[in-house]
Amino acid sequence: MKILVTGGAGFIGSHLVDALIERKHRIVIIDDLSLGRKENLNKRAKFYRLDIQSEKITAIFKQEKFDHVFHLAAQMNVRKSVADPIFDARVNIIGTLNLLECSQKYKIKKFIFISSGGAMYGDTKKIPTPESHPVNPVSPYGVSKYAIEKYLHYYQNEFGLDYTILRYANVYGPRQNPEGEAGVIAIFLSKLLNNKQSIINGDGKQTRDYIYVKDIVRATAMALNKKGKVFNVGTGKETDVVELFNGIVKSGGFKAKKRHGPAVRGEQRRSCLDCSKIKRQWGFRPKYNLAKGILETIQWFKHYELRDGVNRVISN
Repeated sequence: MKILVTGGAGFIGSHLVDALIERKHRIVIIDDLSLGRKENLNKRAKFYRLDIQSEKITAIFKQEKFDHVFHLAAQMNVRKSVADPIFDARVNIIGTLNLLECSQKYKIKKFIFISSGGAMYGDTKKIPTPESHPVNPVSPYGVSKYAIEKYLHYYQNEFGLDYTILRYANVYGPRQNPEGEAGVIAIFLSKLLNNKQSIINGDGKQTRDYIYVKDIVRATAMALNKKGKVFNVGTGKETDVVELFNGIVKSGGFKAKKRHGPAVRGEQRRSCLDCSKIKRQWGFRPKYNLAKGILETIQWFKHYELRDGVNRVISN
């Protein structure tokens, strides 16, 4: 099959491209490299450096004749979405509508959209949180993700466009960039490897559901051949920030002490996804526990340090 992966030069997207190519699919990547990296590109994939809002997207769909679309490209910075919700909407909503219009026009068989569990459900008393829980996004980023989910429902009803939505937990692993609003595991590792002090926001009792990138990619690739509309993808296990930091320090053999800073206003206190639906319907279960995933991530970060946007080999 011929598959389009938007955001295919990014952290998760590049791993997905690698996995799909291993499965003998023909892959085309669209990425503007605003977050993605050239070093992540698989040489066996065709690459278009392009914004998903571009009018040139239509010509690419016409020429390439895709069977399926995995849509991972996005404006992902929650704080940026709060500061500039118009920019967030242009990238996440208008850019996705551009892809949806092309998908229905050129008869895409299935559109797989990557959404966000934490941003979608907001603060909730139901932990772990199932797909059936009322949606309550607390940022423009979350609102844009929910708007796209509703547009997908419309495009199926109006044009017959099949789709699957995957609401991710907190993904971590190799190739994650610690710059900007990145995953806390990548941020901690970057600080520890550079002998800089890691700061834990507030009391560090905030919890998240951390899933390793290889597991998230395996679940995502399953969407090609599985049925169903909306699925949480995570581990269903909560880990607080202090516990996470201590685990990283121990696994990596780092000599570091935690330091607490001020709490971040509006930060979600708890987030953990109920993933029983995808386990029941697709048979998906994560293969990596947090300790194993962190160990592999540390090994990668020890070899490739991400600094100033450039991969640099720091050990052999």
